[in-house]
Amino acid sequence: MVRRIDVTGAGGVRLAAWEFAEPPKAGGGERASRGPGVLLLHGLMGRAAHWAHTARWLAARHRAVALDQRGHGRSEKPADGPFDRGAYAADAEAAVEQLGLAPVTLIGHSMGALTAWQLAARRPDLVRALVICDMRASALGAASQAEWAEWFASWPLPFATLADVRKWFGEDDPRLERPSAPRGDFFAEIMTERSDGWRPVFSRRQMLKARATWAHDAHWEELALVECPTLVVRGPDGELGRAEAQEMVRVLPRGQYAEVTEAGHLVHYDQPEGWRRAVEPFLASVLPA
Repeated sequence: MVRRIDVTGAGGVRLAAWEFAEPPKAGGGERASRGPGVLLLHGLMGRAAHWAHTARWLAARHRAVALDQRGHGRSEKPADGPFDRGAYAADAEAAVEQLGLAPVTLIGHSMGALTAWQLAARRPDLVRALVICDMRASALGAASQAEWAEWFASWPLPFATLADVRKWFGEDDPRLERPSAPRGDFFAEIMTERSDGWRPVFSRRQMLKARATWAHDAHWEELALVECPTLVVRGPDGELGRAEAQEMVRVLPRGQYAEVTEAGHLVHYDQPEGWRRAVEPFLASVLPA
């Protein structure tokens, strides 16, 4: 079962949160306890639905909520933003407080992981544990931002069909080193049908604006301020290298490391069962039964 809950983010931005729960047992009514709260934060261009597989197994023991972050999914896309780090962290903080999730476990992918550890650093009273999925603490630099702008410009929009979306992002995208059907499916989920064909649900200009607020900076100092148990997860073909991931674990006061074999950047989406095997034992060790 999935239900939408509206949240008011920083500056009054309307955010869509999605709570995943097991169906009530026959004659049992509502569950007596929804368990400890978990907030799932997607990466740049993502949406809450990308967490569906993770949220469903979490829901057996926890209250699992995934958030469409500003500019993404069903949440508001304010023309002028802001899309800075403070706004994203404040939105996540608002979701935790308004939904009564604290002390919360934050699980974030890529940009969502950065949001998660920035919130954990600023509000340790709200956060019980943290999972960082394939996000670097080092600065990516101006060249990386320019490459993303060129990549966005290369998208052959509009796509005639969702099959075309899957083929381009899963096979034809020049950024791909080898075909990836899960990547094609991932991008199919962030498209919507317009009068002329299929286009992204987000503004590429806004995505570049959001990325620019963190790509030029390093985030080691905030990482070192995270007091709660933290799991750093990467895939061998992802963007976070093993050496940097292990340095992140060293910098974290209570860091742990996990690697999901045969996974790329979209670890939880590429290899959902391997991701679960990496994350579930960590959660069991830090969350109440």
